[in-house]
Amino acid sequence: MNPTMYAQQLELFDLFNPSSNKARSHFTFVDLFAGIGGFRIPLEELGGQCFGYSEIDKKAIQVYRKNLIKDDNSDEVYLGDITNLNKFPFDIDVLVGGVPCQPWSIAGKLQGLDDPRGQLWRDVFRVVKANRPKAFIFENVKGLTEPRNIESLKYIINNLTASGYVVKYEVLNSYDFGLPQDRDRLFLVGIRNDIEKSWGFTFPKPLDRQIKLYNVIPGIERSNFQKKKFPPSVLFDGKIPASRGRFQKIDELNDFFLFTDIRDGHTAIHSWDLIETTSREKLICQTIMKNRRKNIYGDKDGNPLEFKVLKMLVPELQQSELDCLVAKDILRTVDSKGYEFVNSKISSGINGISKIFLPHADAIATLTATGTRDFVATMSIECQEPAAYKQTFITEIYQKHKFQPLTARDYAKLQGFPEWFKIYESENTAKHQLGNAVSIPVVYHLTKALLEIIL
Repeated sequence: MNPTMYAQQLELFDLFNPSSNKARSHFTFVDLFAGIGGFRIPLEELGGQCFGYSEIDKKAIQVYRKNLIKDDNSDEVYLGDITNLNKFPFDIDVLVGGVPCQPWSIAGKLQGLDDPRGQLWRDVFRVVKANRPKAFIFENVKGLTEPRNIESLKYIINNLTASGYVVKYEVLNSYDFGLPQDRDRLFLVGIRNDIEKSWGFTFPKPLDRQIKLYNVIPGIERSNFQKKKFPPSVLFDGKIPASRGRFQKIDELNDFFLFTDIRDGHTAIHSWDLIETTSREKLICQTIMKNRRKNIYGDKDGNPLEFKVLKMLVPELQQSELDCLVAKDILRTVDSKGYEFVNSKISSGINGISKIFLPHADAIATLTATGTRDFVATMSIECQEPAAYKQTFITEIYQKHKFQPLTARDYAKLQGFPEWFKIYESENTAKHQLGNAVSIPVVYHLTKALLEIIL
């Protein structure tokens, strides 16, 4: 590792160094929806003392207690289920918690406040009003800020404001606070309105750090090559897709490859790229991919196409050609509606792979409680020629199996958990818990900014 990157990595994890001389402010807090302790770890590092925690998941409680509850900490209270909470038997400075996010997550059923988990916000309102902490921090998914959920967000803010708080919110990304993970999360911060500087709180600004996946994930190659810049017309054939994310530059080759048959792009890997197919078969597949979402063929986000439709789109198309693609497990028939791709969901990927990120990528996709089909290549490819980029990846990385899955310990690193933290013994359960957790450096810097106002 070069000295600059080494220094950055030390700086990232310095907040867990017990010998560090950072200023600490004594304050007290309660940990709601405590999970495995993603809020508690940074709050304690900042000088906080936890008076009590609330969590109902038995496996999460097991990890929380193993890592964070000391045998001699007899004053700390296990508060149980938030639905049974009212006035605490003590006063506190700060109330924190990651309120269940599934009601507003695209990974859930989007039922909002009608979901029983969404109704837990009403328990939060009651606990805040009964205990009147100086401040609170609540975390949720970015989806709560989207137009379809904005009335729910207003309802939440209005209720917290009515309890006597100045409430502000902002979406913070874990990458901006030193983690190579593209993770947007909503943070609601409230400060009691009788505190002199209650209106003066501002959210922390992004840190000036350039972390790569290879700084955090062990066993993958470190590289230092300079990426080449291209005119957008070279990469996008004249039309830049509107759905490109933050880490997809319009003038650089992507740092990941997406395995899908229903989207295209310079790093989209299709099933017909991975097995032997003729140029004619590739043409048929590309034609289906480009037309399956057109409104004239149906109102779904991807419609089966009938033979008679395909015959108009592909010159001299023969039934036997489609039969051959069905035999190769690229296409399938859907009742009497026509043909669609076997791999018709982006989340499912191809052959169990959704994305493979290169080691020099700035960030991996958001970790989730339900898990991902994302992998990390163990080596970078320094090919900077758009026409050869995809095939070089297939030949040098995919076919040689030079990629690895993310482990639960990788999840912990990507969420900023310290090395000493003991994760759950079951890999799947640990991934579930860590995917549900908050990113620790984000909470650290957010709480640090809050303490400057309330203490």
